[in-house]
Amino acid sequence: MRQPCVYIVASHRNGTLYTGVTGDLPKRAFEHREGLVDGFSKKYACRLLVWYELHETMIEAITREKQIKAGSRAKKIALIEGLNPVWADLYDTLI
Repeated sequence: MRQPCVYIVASHRNGTLYTGVTGDLPKRAFEHREGLVDGFSKKYACRLLVWYELHETMIEAITREKQIKAGSRAKKIALIEGLNPVWADLYDTLI
């Protein structure tokens, strides 16, 4: 699944959220899951892939990431719960 996408990882349901962009979601989600990504997501244990959105180009994905990051927490939660109401870890659906 090498395709540009925007994703959100969470520490737990309604916990700390991290929004990112990648061209290789399975690899990046694994890195978050295992705590291999230094920085915010590692510090706050954001390991559950709870939402993602595929895009045709990396430019589109980056534009969408910026839009999501500029939005409120409530909007991020609405995105997550629209796709994944139980906040399940979607990592296993990727492989």
